[in-house]
Order: sequence, then structure tokens, then C-alpha cells
Amino acid sequence: MGKPKSRFVCQECGAIAVKWQGKCPDCGNWNTFIEELAAPLPAKGLFPAARGEPELLKEIETSLETRMLTHIEEFDRVLGGGLVPGSVVLVGGPPGIGKSTLLLQLAHGVSTKTGTVLYVTGEESSAQVKLRSVRLQIAPDNIYILPEVNLESIAAQIEAIKPVLVLVDSIQTIYRPELDGAPGSVTQVRECAAALVRIAKSIGITLVIVGHVTKDGMLAGPRVLEHLVDTVLSFEGEGIQNFRIIKSVKNRFGSTNEVGIFEMGSLGLRGLKNPSAYFLAQRSRAVAGSIIIPVMEGTRAILVELQALVAKANYAVPTRRAKGIDINRLALVIAVLEKRASLGLGASDVFVNVVGGMEIDEPAVDLGLALAIASSLKNKPLRPGLVAFGEVGLGGEIRGASHSDRRIIEAERLGFKECLLSPHNLNADSPMPSSIKLHAVELIRGGIEKALE
Repeated sequence: MGKPKSRFVCQECGAIAVKWQGKCPDCGNWNTFIEELAAPLPAKGLFPAARGEPELLKEIETSLETRMLTHIEEFDRVLGGGLVPGSVVLVGGPPGIGKSTLLLQLAHGVSTKTGTVLYVTGEESSAQVKLRSVRLQIAPDNIYILPEVNLESIAAQIEAIKPVLVLVDSIQTIYRPELDGAPGSVTQVRECAAALVRIAKSIGITLVIVGHVTKDGMLAGPRVLEHLVDTVLSFEGEGIQNFRIIKSVKNRFGSTNEVGIFEMGSLGLRGLKNPSAYFLAQRSRAVAGSIIIPVMEGTRAILVELQALVAKANYAVPTRRAKGIDINRLALVIAVLEKRASLGLGASDVFVNVVGGMEIDEPAVDLGLALAIASSLKNKPLRPGLVAFGEVGLGGEIRGASHSDRRIIEAERLGFKECLLSPHNLNADSPMPSSIKLHAVELIRGGIEKALE
């Protein structure tokens, strides 16, 4: 190994330059470059066991790995059936969302049935972790707590204990002494993560790393961090709500279409086997502006309540507010309602909320959103036992949505009797339930008339 060379690294996006620059050419921020020492490359690359010689694809031997269950059903669902030995999982989420609670529950689930777990905590003391374990009623014999931030010490303990699972909370607190820069800097985060990945791959242990996110919801640090790991999970939800979602952003060993849905309680995260019932538990019936929409979260259909409130505007420019739905989608639906359905909304404030704190980003919400706004404007409740889904085009036409059969089956399971949808979804090959009445509507005007009968 040669002596590390000096370079300049942008602390916002991780861009590298050979000399200092006032403005970063990648992210456009000013005064973000600082001088750091480049880490030397490892002698054997990312995978120390590799021979360094090319192999024919047909001659490469593989073996089916037995997945390691965490015994958290919703978490195993997102991973594709459990943790793969030797894999590296990156969990990102905002402060206070419950990442440390999740890691402690993972440690409990794996240590109870599989083997020893090493929990590396760089943000809390051992006593703080102990207090959380008492609150969560977790007390297995083979969970080791290591309050350490020095990478060399962590690597030595991994070699000594030889756990089946290592949890690192968080990567922004770990540092390598031979590198310049404080813990959490771009170089430290990148090099420490790469070193941990090499350790996990070389000795075949499973590694779960916690990463902080920025105010935009992106993982803090260089984007190369996401490319180093095998799985990237996004932990979402509002701290004031009990509802949590874990989404798979990247998964080399499974699908990225699965989500895990949890409720945060006094004993930690609890998986929701029936999330639709959870969202509809406090719903008030026969209220103008309220509608139930079947939305897709991964491969799972969930019923959520959408509420709209239309009120007289007190200022020249009406207010448009949306919680849980993109404000641009709300503006589009309002424009279609004014032009294609002759609803006068130009002098009205419009407020929209998805009950329960869920975020909906699919176009199938358009029809339900339009019906809720029309119902509130006319101060008339929609038909009882009605659900609706479909995309609304600029011409006022109702377009089809994906997975219509799953949406309808979920609505039938929860006791709903009628469904408004696009005629294109009636032509699908998938069988539809016979106990729910389907109303195909081609235009938004006809959908409003049908829903308010």
C-alpha cells in the first residue's frame, strides 16, 4: 500500500476533485469541498476470497442459501423470506422513526432461534440500549452490545465473537483513524461501509447497517453507499403517528414490490396483518367528502379513507392543501372537475387528507379524489358501501388501474358492496368477486352522478 493521496470531496454529494473548487459542478452547492486523504485500495478488492481470474459462467458453482428468519413476519416479507447469510442490508429513515427499536427486535428474533448477535451502537451507551430492551421485554442471553465507533475495534470484536448477525447503528458514527475527516463525512462513511461489507462477505456473516436520511428523504452520504450493499430498505412514517412502512428500494435476493406495515406500540413494532381494518377502524359513515379507495402498496391492496373539504375562500386566491397526496395531482383533478364536470371550484378552498398518515403516489387515486371533492362541494354523502379507483385523464375519461382484481377482492373482504371503476378493468382476464356490484364509468361526470345517487 502506498501513502494515501490528498483530494477534495464535496460534503453534499460526494463529488471528488483534484483541487479545491468554490462551486460543486455536480450538486451546484457553494463552499462544500474539503481536503481529505484518499483511502488506499484493499489488496484483494471487495471480495477477498476471489481468485482474480475470469471463470466461465456455466462452470461457476452456486448453492441455495438457507435464509435466516428474523421472526418478524412483515420484515421477512420485505426481504423476500428472511436474511441471506453473507448479505448486507442498509436501513434508512428519519430520526425518531424507530430504527433502533427495529434493530433490537431483529437482534431478539435472530438470537432466539439462530445464534449470536453483535449490536454495535455508536449513538447510545450500553445502559441506554439496556433500558430499551427492558421496555421491549427483550432479554436473550446471546446478544452482545458494543458501544464503539472505531472501525478497527469493531472488526476485532467481530473476529473474536463470530456472530451470525452484526447490527451497526449507525454508519455515520463509525470512523477509520487513518483517514482525515470527522465521522459522518463522505470519505469516512464510504470507506467504513466498504470495509464492513468486505468483512461480512469474507467471513459470511449478515450485516445490517442503519443510515440517516436528509431532509429530502435521501440517504445521507455518498450514493455509492447504496451500490455497496445488497438490500436497501426505506423506513417511513410520521413520528406522531403509530403507523410505519418499510419499503424495499433495492434487493438482490428478492422483489422490490413488497412492503412491511407496522404499528408502533409500547412493546415496539408490531406487524399489521390486516392494515385495511386498521385504517378504517375510526371511520365515520355518511359524511360528505369521505370515500374509501383501494390502493396498492407493493403487491398488497389496502383500503384507505380519503377526505376532502371544500369551503368558501376568504381571499382572492383560493387555498389548495393536500396531506398524503401530491399537491400537483390535486390541482390536476380540480382543473378537470371545473372543465369537464362543470363544478365551480374557482372561489373555494380545497383541503384533502389521507386518514392515518399514509402517502399515496399512484394515479388510481384520481377517481376517488374527484368524488370526494364533488361530495364535499355538494354537501352530499356518497353511496354507502362504495369504493372507487381509476385514473382521471385531462379529457375527463376514466382510465384503468393495475391489479384491479386484488383491489376488488380486498374491498369485498371488508364488506363493501359497490365499486366504481373504469370499463377497461371489466375486460380484464382476472376473475372478479360476484358479491360486489361493479359500476363501469367512462367519464368523470357520469361517475359523480352515479356515486351521488
